[in-house]
Amino acid sequence: MIHYMKLNPFAFYQMKCGEKTIELRLNDKKRQNINADDIIEFSNTLNPNETLHVKIIKVHNFENFTELYKSLPLNKCGYSLEQLHIASPKDMEEYYSITDQNKYGVLGIEVELINM
Repeated sequence: MIHYMKLNPFAFYQMKCGEKTIELRLNDKKRQNINADDIIEFSNTLNPNETLHVKIIKVHNFENFTELYKSLPLNKCGYSLEQLHIASPKDMEEYYSITDQNKYGVLGIEVELINM
């Protein structure tokens, strides 16, 4: 199955360069169908014609981003080594409310870049 998602330009670049290999998302209805071996086509939010494809290696399920941040390597989730000391689950509240996190749970989608 192929899933379609958008990434901001910086996260898109990190994924394209292989620096980011875990995408953090809310486990809403759209993402509850995601499984290992599925494909995600990410498009750059500033240039939707620019896309990249990844294969899902593993889907990590958590109740909230606090639990996710304790368990997954944050340097693979979009944080640089210099940012690790300030990385906080509150960073994800910019994208997903606490209410939605508690309602749906969250995912760390571990991926590898592929050519299509």
